[in-house]
Amino acid sequence: MICCSCLFVSQSCLFPLFAGLRRSPGGEWFVAAVEMSTSRFGANVNKGTSGFTTAGADKMRKLKELLHKRDNRICADCSAPDPKWASANIGVFICLKCSGVHRSLGTHISKVLSVTLDEWTDDEISSMLEVGGNSYANAIYEAFLPGGYHKPHPDSSQEERADFIRSKYELQEFLKPSLRIVSINSRKDVGNASSSYSFKSEAGMVEFIGILKVKVIRGTKLAVRDMLSSDPYVVLTLGQQKAKTRVIKSNLNPFWNEVLTLSVPQRYGPLKLQVYDHDVLSRDDIMGEAEVDLQPMITAATAFGDPELLSDMQIGRWLKSRDNALTKDSAVNVGGGKVKQEVSLRLQNVESGEVELELEWIALNQ
Repeated sequence: MICCSCLFVSQSCLFPLFAGLRRSPGGEWFVAAVEMSTSRFGANVNKGTSGFTTAGADKMRKLKELLHKRDNRICADCSAPDPKWASANIGVFICLKCSGVHRSLGTHISKVLSVTLDEWTDDEISSMLEVGGNSYANAIYEAFLPGGYHKPHPDSSQEERADFIRSKYELQEFLKPSLRIVSINSRKDVGNASSSYSFKSEAGMVEFIGILKVKVIRGTKLAVRDMLSSDPYVVLTLGQQKAKTRVIKSNLNPFWNEVLTLSVPQRYGPLKLQVYDHDVLSRDDIMGEAEVDLQPMITAATAFGDPELLSDMQIGRWLKSRDNALTKDSAVNVGGGKVKQEVSLRLQNVESGEVELELEWIALNQ
């Protein structure tokens, strides 16, 4: 659904999450959603009473098909069933209650339209189609939702709903704070560039191809680093990004069951995993490390295409060998429209310890 030549899409693709910039008091750019371009495609369209070019029947049909996808049958913000409203410049389907909060943010952040009652422009529908719906948008806007954070539910108060939606879209508190974007403002420059918007990491311009969700399930037989036990936590590293689990006190067989989310760059290396023992009075001790080869999963997922169109099946495998840390072969499977891989790793450079993971791949070019 999303242009594969850039982080999410170029300006010509009209992906609104990265189509706007604001400057912080410190002078840095940060992500901001804005209203869409008023340029017109000009083909197979009608003129609305407002003078805007309204979308043709084919585009409206595609919009309703998108609405009927599984992940779009519930509100992106509170999970209420059967949403009939959308934020056209964010790319999510929302319920009536959440739509009121979105309107209060202003159209420069969220432009609310009814899927059934309002006239849509060609640009607005194209933007929704490019984003791909709620799961793709939430993979970005909620990528770093704090552990234990409770999203609103259908019966939440208006205050709870408003606080969450404002934090998610206006303040953008759940994007990784260190990620910034740069833009190419000129249409001429956009036409000549392979990507007009990219995250800017400490290492420079980086283009991303997908989202990797890593569920750190548990560790077993971890090494002792304190008197009789350890206080373990896991650190994941991919490129310039790091994410870590919570610390579990005095446990050599901890259950984290914690999901960490990382963006996968176009030129990606292995996912690095390290286990540490948390110490209060001294430096944290290493309790082993391992690497996960992401290529089998990403290559298989790319070859098979949109997982929502596939039946449950195995699409790839990462084989155990002397050159990796696998305790057994690791299958890549499609199940319920998602690409997942269970990985069991034997920690390296330590006397003992294993860690179990579950990976989920979300491509940004489907």
